[in-house]
Formats: sequence, C-alpha cells, structure tokens
Amino acid sequence: MRWKTDNLMGWGRALTREAEIARPERLSTLSETIQESPCPAIGNRRSYGDASTAAKAIDFTRLDRFISFDSETGLLEAEAGVTIADILNTFAPKGWMPAVMPGTGFATLGGCIAHDVHGKNHHLSGSFGQHVESLTLMGPEGGSQRISLKSKPKLFRATIGGLGQTGVIVSASIHLAKCPAGKMAVQERRMEDLDAFLEAFNSSRADYQVGWLDMSAKDIHLGRGILEEAHFSSGPFEPPREPRAVPFNAPGFAMSRPIVKAFNWAYTKRVPEAGRDVERPLHKFFFPLDNVHHWNRLYGKRGFHQFQCVLPDDEAPATLALMLEAVVASGLASPLSVLKRLGHGRGGMMSFPMEGFTLALDIVNKPSAKALLARLNELARNAGGRVYLAKDSSLEAGYVADMYPELDDFRAEVQKVDPSGVFETDLVQRLKIRGQA
Repeated sequence: MRWKTDNLMGWGRALTREAEIARPERLSTLSETIQESPCPAIGNRRSYGDASTAAKAIDFTRLDRFISFDSETGLLEAEAGVTIADILNTFAPKGWMPAVMPGTGFATLGGCIAHDVHGKNHHLSGSFGQHVESLTLMGPEGGSQRISLKSKPKLFRATIGGLGQTGVIVSASIHLAKCPAGKMAVQERRMEDLDAFLEAFNSSRADYQVGWLDMSAKDIHLGRGILEEAHFSSGPFEPPREPRAVPFNAPGFAMSRPIVKAFNWAYTKRVPEAGRDVERPLHKFFFPLDNVHHWNRLYGKRGFHQFQCVLPDDEAPATLALMLEAVVASGLASPLSVLKRLGHGRGGMMSFPMEGFTLALDIVNKPSAKALLARLNELARNAGGRVYLAKDSSLEAGYVADMYPELDDFRAEVQKVDPSGVFETDLVQRLKIRGQA
C-alpha cells in the first residue's frame, strides 16, 4: 500500500500534525495494510479537534459502497466510508433515511458509530449507535469479526462511541427510519432569554428541536436566540444543490466582536416577534452548514475550537448561565452557538449523550481561548456533565473519568483487543483514555 505524507487536522483547524496516510479502495488492500502497519482509521475528518489525527492513519473515504438493503425492513449494510448524505440522497426517494443525523452530511458511517453521534431528535430516537444492528470489526492482525449487542455485548458497547479504539470499523448494518416527506415544516420563535429557552424546550412536543443562541447578548437578554421546532411536511425529496464555497482563509477581523454582534442582531431580527412557519428541504434543515463548503475558513488560518457539553437537568439552568456569561465576556464566540435538549439514549460505554441540555459553540483560536475553555470544562465537570470528545481540543486528562463513569470497563475491553495500542489517536493519547482498568 502506498503511503502519502500530509497534514492532518480536525475541522476546527486549531490542532494539526504531519502524518502518513493510506487510502485503500478494496477490503483486501485494507487487510494487507493493517497487517503491515496497523493504525487508526479516519473518515472525512469532521470531528473538530484531534479525534481523527495520528502519526499514521487509514483514510476510509474510498471504502464507501452500499452492500445490501432490505426495502421491507429498512436494514442497510454499507462500508464505513459511506457518508450520511450518501445514505439520505440514495434512500430518501425510496422512503427511508438515517434514524439519527448529525449536523453535517459529510460525516461517515464509521465516524457516526465511533462517536455515537446524536441529532435534533435525540429526545425521541436516541443516539446513532442504538440503531446499529451489527458491524464488522478488523483487529491489529488484519482479521475481521462480526459483532452485535447479542453476540458480543461488551465489545459492541466498547465500539459504539469508542473512538475507534477497539479496531477498524469496516462495515455496519443499521436500521433506517421511514422518511415520510421531502420537506420539514419548521416553526421559528424568538426566545428572549435563557429561562424562556429552557422552558420552551421542556414544554415542546416537536419531533425535532434545536436552538440558536446569540452569544453577544448579555444582562437581561443573556441566552436569547431562536428556537426551531420541526416535523415532516410533504412533497418529494429534493437533492441538494451545488453548494457555495469559501475560497480562502478569511482575515482575522472577520470574527471580531463588532461583526459577530451585528450578524447576531440581524439573524435574530429575521424572525418576526410573533414567530413564523417555513418549509425547508431535508438537507437545509438537517445540514444547514453544508450549504457552504469550507466554511471553517471563515475563522482564518488560526482556526477555532469547538466546545460542546451536556448538563443534567437540575444543574443546567445555573451552569448554562455561568457558561454564557463567561463566553460573552471573552468576546471569542462566533455566530455558531447551538442549544439542544437530549434524552437518556446512548449506545456505548463512552457515548456522550445523557438526559439534559447540550450547549455547542465555536470559539475563535486566540491566546485567551485557553483560559475560557478551561473555565467551561471545569463548569461542565462540576455540574456532573460531560464534554463531547468528538469536538474536544482542550479537556484535561483527569476530567475524563469524572465525566465517563464506564471508563474502566471501556479500558479493560480495549486492552483485550488491542493490547499494543496501535489504534491510539492523538486525542486518546492527550487525554490518557487508554490505561490500566
């Protein structure tokens, strides 16, 4: 297998490294590559920090074939390099779609399993891993095994949300959900502050829910924003149009406080005080940022960090207020800040979701970002919450055990299948996720 030396980086582009990368096109080549030089697998690198970076990595984007599909039950078997958008584009016209969709259609099937991603319907449908029937896992010697929750429950739960540490996810069989329409009926409402937001989430009965936060608002307007509640509408599925692209890195002032504040004011005012009802094609509702390729260039050469945490219900109101105050005071927030309500569903030992509220926000990569991220991580830990490892670039290693109570069980299972640690990524090493149980 031919290896290419290139720079690897997460979507935030704040963490980067030189790496050797292989891109096999056949499963036989994949097996030979792992036998000769075992290393982690990566997909489209939509995780934000260093979850998909390592000294050596196998790029799965050419292993992207559909294997089989049962049109009666919606059971799909596909290689791990297939993207969520591939699945939606192919099967939505047939009346099926992924049961859980992350915020980007560029995420791969293997990546969605390795991070047990969640969507805007987590309160109803749980996490992505809960819809995985079985998967094929390749170990350090290049041999494969088929595992499921029934056949190997511990290894299966260590693999779902397991950051690729139990082996290379080669393919998976997943249950798709019915796709009753090609458009979503979306109700948009202004929320005047954080209390109004949390109350609206708690009383909502919508199938899909997501909130956008104005991170320049403060004092009595702290936490204001827009709540979107949605359900399927009507009409045929519409394939996405060719997206626009950001052609180069934006100048440093593009995410300055005055510009972000002006954008947030205009974005808030686009929704009337009485709210409004709109229809959106599936792609525009589920993957709004995919309409602009390379949007991460808007943060300039230095990139950005994304922080995402989930907080339990009883601690969420006070802790979210402290987090928002810290971010507003720093002046480092971007217009991309999201609040969602999560249910209790999770598929694996290291899965992120827990019942409560999740806050996700982009933070411009400036020297002062380090102190802000440390403060946010500390607040999340003290509240009994979790930081999402797929997004992380700043967590302290000592926090992981506090946030992920099944860490020792995970370590023990990983040690059985990869005792030499060949599948470790930079994230896993930085946070010392692998260790003695």
